[in-house]
Amino acid sequence: MATQTIPSKINDYNVYNEGERLIGMGSEVSLPDVEHITDTLSGAGIMGEIDDPAVGQISAMSMEIPFRLLDQEAFNLMDLRKANQLTLRGAQQTLDSNGNTLVRPMRVVVAGKSTKLALGTAKRAGAMDSSVTLSVTYLLIEVDGVTMLELDKLNQVFKVNGVDLLAEIKEMC
Repeated sequence: MATQTIPSKINDYNVYNEGERLIGMGSEVSLPDVEHITDTLSGAGIMGEIDDPAVGQISAMSMEIPFRLLDQEAFNLMDLRKANQLTLRGAQQTLDSNGNTLVRPMRVVVAGKSTKLALGTAKRAGAMDSSVTLSVTYLLIEVDGVTMLELDKLNQVFKVNGVDLLAEIKEMC
């Protein structure tokens, strides 16, 4: 019988820009939200309203990359001629049913262009808390080597747990 694990925390992580580790990052990064575009249904046979999501239609996604200081790494993300590809590699800590601590790898890949540079503040003996915001067009999430989500807005890819949710739609169009 397989041991079931209870997810606990991200033990540690690093973020890489095309293979180069971002040294000047802040202590935490918020991943983009995936929000489906919906249409409200109402009428006969429906008790009120229902927000019905359109399969594969995703609202604009953004991700803020925090930096302790304004440095070359932040400005490298500002080149609007090319999309940035960032990879977050982390160790997820879990507990098994016996209380043992286990770790498993997590990888998140995002691609997109910068839309905002927040310069932060200048404070004696303190961090600037600067950030770069990316408009995300690609998102991949893997846990323990298994693809949980792959979303590529420019190439019409929307896979959840390895299932291509757009396969049937792409055959029709």
